[in-house]
Amino acid sequence: MNLKKEMIPALILIDIQKGFDDETYWGGSRNNPNAEENAKELLDYWRANNLPIFHIQHISVNPDSKLNISSPGHHFKDIVKPLPGETIVQKSVNSAFIGTNLKEQLDEKGIRALVIAGLTTDHCVSTTTRMAGNFGYETFVVADATATFGKSGINGQHYDGETMHQTALAQLNKEFATVIHTHQIINS
Repeated sequence: MNLKKEMIPALILIDIQKGFDDETYWGGSRNNPNAEENAKELLDYWRANNLPIFHIQHISVNPDSKLNISSPGHHFKDIVKPLPGETIVQKSVNSAFIGTNLKEQLDEKGIRALVIAGLTTDHCVSTTTRMAGNFGYETFVVADATATFGKSGINGQHYDGETMHQTALAQLNKEFATVIHTHQIINS
């Protein structure tokens, strides 16, 4: 990770929630089974270095969603469960910036660099990253700490989770963010 010395990076963990354990519900063929472990490694690093952490939690307005507040799936996965005092930002759309005070919190703390990880690469991670880049934050997406599921195309063709993941990252890299890996952060 190549940050300017004066930049303190915030870790943005997006939607690492129990509802995503139901692979079939989300389209199957999930890629990167180690995403949560890598996110935990990042979280441990941020905690050990007393750096700012933001846990993003999707609260779906769809009553049938695995991420609806009435579903046990809306809870954070235990592996990255927030500690008391860590910031939780709840959202109901794909971007962590829409309908929340995330930008205000970042700006109040003078944070200009974001490291983004979580679920899913092609939805909430991508949308949040695009907005972060457009807001002028120096933004990094951690490829091996993100994951997604398979999707069906407009003509009925199926794209597996790895294809969706790689194409989402390709669209973000060098346009809205720099795509990196966990070891590049931990070892920098």
